[in-house]
Amino acid sequence: MYWLRYLLKEPFQALRTSRDREFIKLLLKYGDSKRHDQKQVSFGKYTFEVPDVMSFLWQYKEIFVDEFYLFKASTPKPVILDCGANIGMSIVYFKNLYPESKVLAFEAEPTISALLSANLSRNNITGVEVISKAVWKDSEGIWFGSESADSSSIYSQAEKKKIPSVRLKDYLEKEAKIDFLKIDIEGAETAVLDDCRKSLSHVENLFVEFHSYIGNTQGLADVIQIFEENGFRYFIDTNQHRGKPFINHKYRGNDVMDLQLNIFGWRVR
Repeated sequence: MYWLRYLLKEPFQALRTSRDREFIKLLLKYGDSKRHDQKQVSFGKYTFEVPDVMSFLWQYKEIFVDEFYLFKASTPKPVILDCGANIGMSIVYFKNLYPESKVLAFEAEPTISALLSANLSRNNITGVEVISKAVWKDSEGIWFGSESADSSSIYSQAEKKKIPSVRLKDYLEKEAKIDFLKIDIEGAETAVLDDCRKSLSHVENLFVEFHSYIGNTQGLADVIQIFEENGFRYFIDTNQHRGKPFINHKYRGNDVMDLQLNIFGWRVR
């Protein structure tokens, strides 16, 4: 059982805080669910419809236990752009942190976007504009492979279809100040950031989940250069620690992606 392996690996860490303990309860309740089966789950005061319970559990851990997106805003009404909002877990966190925040939620995958809207409505979460389009460098549409849960992308091996897109640069330039910009768009981040590199001066906090797809240029140096030229201090982390990297080029048998990094950027005034 997954939850038992987690407890044995990190027994003290797993019980450290109330949110850690809540995560253990969720593991005990949902940890043996079948992969990629849509299911209704409850956490705290919320009830969500999720396409894959394991993905939901890891989202809960990263967002609510590890608090990846915790940031300090200078206003009680921060502007937050959530690119790759998925089913809405990050939005719940942002709205708990800043109830009066203005949130723009972008989600490319049509099925996931429908779940996102339904979850927000079911839980009476307001002040969120859902944009059911892919974040991209133009508004001409993009060829996109739809997969289950959170692995759909422009690099997907699934059959691709053209879906509507929006140019993120246009949305950035509509706002006088953006307190938090989250970009988790499964490999499209390098092209999108390059297009937006001259439009980030008013972004206070920037989170990018960087993806490196096998057979494609990695482009990490370009992403870091954009952080640096825009005056961000940054921290890089990954959950893909692996031994013998010179011969072990894949992460847990992943045949599509060979590196995933979390890049946290904040502006120093």
